[in-house]
Amino acid sequence: MIIDTLENLEKYVSLNPFFKEVVDFLKLNDLKSLNAGKHFIKDKDVFVNIQDAKGKTVEEAVIEYHRSYIDIQVPLTANETFGYIPTCELPTVEFNEEKDIAKVLGVKGQSYVTCTPSMFAMFFPQDGHAPCICETAELKKAIFKVKV
Repeated sequence: MIIDTLENLEKYVSLNPFFKEVVDFLKLNDLKSLNAGKHFIKDKDVFVNIQDAKGKTVEEAVIEYHRSYIDIQVPLTANETFGYIPTCELPTVEFNEEKDIAKVLGVKGQSYVTCTPSMFAMFFPQDGHAPCICETAELKKAIFKVKV
């Protein structure tokens, strides 16, 4: 997991060759003005999903993880808190290969971090995370999906 400001995202391009695509997209686009839904940046290797999400409490939030994609989650309209737990400490659950997601009910994060709209949280396959913890009822956010 990496937590940082958007202005520093370019410093991480050496971690994955597709991260540069995200950086270039951010330079050319205003995330707040994009319509909800998927916007493909480089085929299915890199895309951003703009969501109007429902804010959740810590108790409502569900741990999830992915195997094929790295998430770069960017809150756009309010602060967003993320729960974190390493996937190696999660119980075995059914994994949806088509959607590249497993949801682990009944498990809470071991730690929590809050991002402002000028920040991002980057989650790798080894990072279980509970998104959308927010004090507001609704949250607009961007989730970049980057192929591992």
